[in-house]
Amino acid sequence: MRTVVAIGLALLAAVPAGLVHAGLLQGVPVAVTTLFYGVAIIGAAFAMAWSAEAAEHDIPRALALTVVALLAVFPEYAVDIVFAYKAGQDPAFAPYAAANMTGSNRLLLGLGWPTIAVLAWISRGQRSLRLSRDALLPLFFLAVATIYSFTLPLKASIGLIDTLILFILFGAYALLAAHEQHEEPDLVGPAASIGALPKRQRRMAILGLFAFAGATIGLSASPFADGLVHTGAALGIDEFLLVQWLAPLASEAPEFLVAALLAWRGKASAALGLMLSAKLNQWTLLVGSLPLAYSVGVMTLPVTNGPLHALTSVLPLDARQVNEVWLTAAQSLFGVAVLASLSLELSEAFLLAALFLAQFVAGGILRTALHDAAGADHELVIFSWVYLLLSLVFALRARKTIGEQLQRHLRRPRRVHRTAP
Repeated sequence: MRTVVAIGLALLAAVPAGLVHAGLLQGVPVAVTTLFYGVAIIGAAFAMAWSAEAAEHDIPRALALTVVALLAVFPEYAVDIVFAYKAGQDPAFAPYAAANMTGSNRLLLGLGWPTIAVLAWISRGQRSLRLSRDALLPLFFLAVATIYSFTLPLKASIGLIDTLILFILFGAYALLAAHEQHEEPDLVGPAASIGALPKRQRRMAILGLFAFAGATIGLSASPFADGLVHTGAALGIDEFLLVQWLAPLASEAPEFLVAALLAWRGKASAALGLMLSAKLNQWTLLVGSLPLAYSVGVMTLPVTNGPLHALTSVLPLDARQVNEVWLTAAQSLFGVAVLASLSLELSEAFLLAALFLAQFVAGGILRTALHDAAGADHELVIFSWVYLLLSLVFALRARKTIGEQLQRHLRRPRRVHRTAP
């Protein structure tokens, strides 16, 4: 019954947006319609997350974590791709594409990871979370992607060559993850009920939820993105901050809840692995998808050399976006350095959250209350250096663990486990 109620609420969440989209609700303020589309995306994201988790019964555990994390953040991809596509047609939208991407990445690491550690401490008294074997692979690829990401602010742009490199990184990770040993998944809530169904019914339910979520997100992403910009202008709120934080917080709510439930039920390592996979997905596929969407947008312009111009075009980063990407890359490097010890201590989780919240509050005050754009830019640079210096400290502290892991993987070939058909 709980599963039926939960799925029913997810479906009903799309009704107001559907009425607006069909023209049956007229004269609704832009802030309210934006809320309707945001709620629809949240409902669709829950449906997608449940179905993706239930699909873990049929695919290897490590690959399942990747699939769950990827599909759970699909709503985030949809909104960000809309901004990047519009940026190809109108340069005024370019900052919003980068804003949504940096906000979603910093939320995952700055709030997602600490939330898992705090819930594990409250529910089980755990003050230290050990990374599972499944987490070593995404951690390595996240480190590689993070190092590469520092080239983006240096170029002040994101182009198709970045798309190729980031997609190759994720493809290599997914290929290796697909050969990990298959284990029975630890599911919670509606995902557990769906996963317990007979194979045929389970797959039908999964496909149905995927179809609903895909259609809802497809219809809601563009009006939600436009609504955020118009709402910010109408209410006198910095549109950039609204796009950077409100959109990711709404679209990633299901993923946060799934990870939180796992941590609360004593499966904190699996929850941390889910959040780690989500961070890798966003730092590779999400960033890499932006130039693709931007190029498609450019291709729609009435220029004589459309396809060629689109292939050589790059998503530009203005001065503010350069600093935002610097900060996001530095935070990602710090996250990798923290997990290099193959554990997440409670004190480290509090440090991650404190740094994120301090930067968030300081930036918000400077941008909105004091209207000090120059001071806000300096604040981004200062926090970037803080993250970089802390990364060096934590990496040096974990150098013994890093060396042991390198020696272990260099001395013996990796064992490949295949699941019987």
